[in-house]
Amino acid sequence: MKTMKTRTGLVALAIALPLSLAACGSSSDNTTSPGAGSTPTATSSDSMTSSTPSDTMTSSESMDAAASVFGEGCAAVPKDGAGSFNGMATAPVATAASANPLLSTLVTAVKTAGLVDTLNSAPEITVFAPVNDAFAKIPAADLKKVLADKPTLTKLLTNHVVAGKLSPEQLAGDHKTLAGTTITVMGSGENFTVGKAGAKVICGNVPTANATVYIIDGVLMP
Repeated sequence: MKTMKTRTGLVALAIALPLSLAACGSSSDNTTSPGAGSTPTATSSDSMTSSTPSDTMTSSESMDAAASVFGEGCAAVPKDGAGSFNGMATAPVATAASANPLLSTLVTAVKTAGLVDTLNSAPEITVFAPVNDAFAKIPAADLKKVLADKPTLTKLLTNHVVAGKLSPEQLAGDHKTLAGTTITVMGSGENFTVGKAGAKVICGNVPTANATVYIIDGVLMP
């Protein structure tokens, strides 16, 4: 009798064990099958995958500094490197200008006047930056004289700098310069002239790390 009971118990155990394993397998399947437990995992994974291109595109768009500029002179700005729009956007204004071949004479004048650190450390400014051809319009003897007179040169250069970053919509009007003078900008849209001589903005709304630059075809005399 004892042997029969033992065999009966073993048989029952043999039958019960597969049923128990089947039940465990069923429970595990319920966890991974479509339902409340599995949906967030799939959605989260899909969301991360789909958001990555979007985030990358947004970052790329934010670095497209060329998208905000205007003017026929912008075509002469390098397409890549430190002197490009994207390159200048990451550097303070004097450093950015030094990488742009259109502004080499201006950069020389800024260095001569000792204004590199002043311009680079200014929190927010607008710079009207004369191109090389603008300085070439000044008689060579006169330009040489100005470059040799640091106080005069400093006043001339700071006459091109205005506090605050001026957007194209804010550009027209009278603006106080760092030289203590007032310059008048006339125009609208993408057509502006600056100062009494009517220097034309040939490439406007150029971003740098601490300034907005408007490249002009004339030098603004105090």
